[in-house]
Amino acid sequence: MNPSEEYSHNNSLEVEKWGSNSEINKQHLSSNYISENSNLDKVREILFGNQTRDTEKRFARLEEHLIKELGNVRDETRKRLDALENYIKQEVDSLTERLKNEQGERDGQVKAVAEESKNIITSLENKINQFDQQTTNSQRELREQILNQSKSLQDDIQQKSQEILALLEREAQELRRDKTDRSNLAAMFTELAIRLNAENKS
Repeated sequence: MNPSEEYSHNNSLEVEKWGSNSEINKQHLSSNYISENSNLDKVREILFGNQTRDTEKRFARLEEHLIKELGNVRDETRKRLDALENYIKQEVDSLTERLKNEQGERDGQVKAVAEESKNIITSLENKINQFDQQTTNSQRELREQILNQSKSLQDDIQQKSQEILALLEREAQELRRDKTDRSNLAAMFTELAIRLNAENKS
């Protein structure tokens, strides 16, 4: 065995020895720790036992009081929630009833407006029909008046035409009569001239 191997072997033996000693020490320390804890518990019980029990009683009473208060708070909260629920339900019912009433009133108003509109439309239709009838009657009367006036004018025109024709006939007859008189006068002057010429020659 060379020196390095020997040194390693010795070290491993020492480590194993120290490890086994460490386990023993741990067990020894653990037993000492348990005994010390037991002694400390006894000391604590002697020094603080009554105070600890009193504190535990106080904590128990406090816990009981808190549980009771929590129950009271829970009951009060439940009562308030129930009251709030009832209030909200009443308000919702009131609003629903109000909405129903308003809806009914609006429906009534809509029906009234629709009926009024229907009456207005019917009245307008009647007035339009009356106006159409009046217009038709007026047009018929106007046509009759125009026809009567046209006939009257035709009669007047025919009468005037006859009067003018009669006047023209009279004028023509007078002109023919005047023309005949002029022919006779010319013939007389011609004969007079012939006689004067004859006398002058003799």
